[in-house]
Amino acid sequence: MRPALIILPLLALAACATPREQCINQATRDLRVLNNLVTETQGNLARGYALAEEQQVRTVRKTCRGQNSDGSTFRYRCDETETYTTTRPVAIDLNVEQAKMNSLIQRQQQQRAASDQVVLQCIAIHPE
Repeated sequence: MRPALIILPLLALAACATPREQCINQATRDLRVLNNLVTETQGNLARGYALAEEQQVRTVRKTCRGQNSDGSTFRYRCDETETYTTTRPVAIDLNVEQAKMNSLIQRQQQQRAASDQVVLQCIAIHPE
């Protein structure tokens, strides 16, 4: 359910974007992903370990309200399931992580050049 709650507002915003903005957004999508991966990998190298997210589920006892057929209300104990995310440290091989970082930076530079070309095309096709 959560991904839908995130995607729906993004779709609404995308629908409001001009054709030029949509074109530029699509042209730079892969570059944004690479930027996020570079940032995450830099953090891992600086810390010396990675952070893994885990979904946990717990049941919480609550007091709920009900209504009788005569309109009077009553309270009763009820359970509610909550999902939450925890992060935990994970050991990494720093040499492998550095190699990944070097590869990501190289790919990022290539993607930046390619994205810049497509952005220029978007601007030419959709002048404002």
